[in-house]
Amino acid sequence: MCPAIKFSQDVVPLGDLKVNPGKVVRHADETGRPVLLTSHGRGVAVMQGLSEFEAAQEEREFMRAVVAGLADLEAGRELSLEDVKLRLGLE
Repeated sequence: MCPAIKFSQDVVPLGDLKVNPGKVVRHADETGRPVLLTSHGRGVAVMQGLSEFEAAQEEREFMRAVVAGLADLEAGRELSLEDVKLRLGLE
């Protein structure tokens, strides 16, 4: 999970991004924090470093799998360890 945004450092007007995109990208990459892009004082987009994006995506996928597993347990859709081993050809 990425560190909390620091509004004093991580809010960038779109004009600054147009003037020096490399600086904004470097800032997001080096700090590990997302950068909030603004237009006319309103947030319009968030720029995030690739590694932070990928880590967040993996975390979301893991949490979805956990929720699906818990739903399967509640619905009685479970297998014993022996059944799993048989299905996978491990016995």
